[in-house]
Amino acid sequence: MSSIYDFKVRDIQGHETEFVALQGKILLIVNTASQCGYTPQYLGLEQLYQQYKDKGLVVLGFPCNQFGKQEPGSGEEIKQFCELNFGVSFSLYAKVEVNGPNTSPLFAYLKNEARGILGTCKIKWNFTKFLVRRDGRVVRRFAPRDKPEDMRAAIEDLL
Repeated sequence: MSSIYDFKVRDIQGHETEFVALQGKILLIVNTASQCGYTPQYLGLEQLYQQYKDKGLVVLGFPCNQFGKQEPGSGEEIKQFCELNFGVSFSLYAKVEVNGPNTSPLFAYLKNEARGILGTCKIKWNFTKFLVRRDGRVVRRFAPRDKPEDMRAAIEDLL
């Protein structure tokens, strides 16, 4: 794939969606988990979404069960958990793998476009975040420990 807009993914209900529909938006793409020490970041992600959605920010959560089996639930269970516990209204997608032979093509692309420390591609844990400009260029990777509120300045630079 040559652009983020070439990808198709399945939403949390299993419906195929195309990234081309997100052209012109600022994207914050996150691999998530419901039973992780970083799970409270859902609240901060939702706050960012609410604050900036009218200016073009879209938050996309991709549940991942690869790290400590911290996302064991079904799509419906994940959706209910996020809505009930954190008021999540941003888009959630079907579970993905972010490392290994079954890596989601989207995450393979993201990892290649915004490498981690020392140029590594591998995602180290849940709640790794990728920030994408309106033109589809991946501009930054944020570590799991980076809190959503700490990304505010980087997002505002793109608005």
